[in-house]
Amino acid sequence: QVQLVESGGGLVQAGGSLRLSCAASGRTLSNYALGWFRQAPGKEREFVAAISWTGGGTAYADSVKGRFTMSRDNAKNTLYLQMNSLKPEDTGVYFCASRPYSGSYYPSEYNYWGQGTQVTVSS
Repeated sequence: QVQLVESGGGLVQAGGSLRLSCAASGRTLSNYALGWFRQAPGKEREFVAAISWTGGGTAYADSVKGRFTMSRDNAKNTLYLQMNSLKPEDTGVYFCASRPYSGSYYPSEYNYWGQGTQVTVSS
């Protein structure tokens, strides 16, 4: 069993930055791929970024490519999402999730989820 807890969300003006963290407990994340997803009110949960269990491979949604950077620290059992040049359309609840080994674009393929952290970007 893996427990995931996100933090770092908040209110920021357009063009600003936030750094989200996802702390894991219960099991080491070393053999797990990790993903960030977000969900805006009235919309489906959407893929933001994923990173392989080694940290050597990352994938990003086109909407965040070049602005967001995902990283992981297996020694600290922690996942990060650095978000720069934020836009109002980035607003939503951000979730981290894990699944064994390889990442995926699809929320249904992740086994464990955090409770989410709210990100609000004002125009």
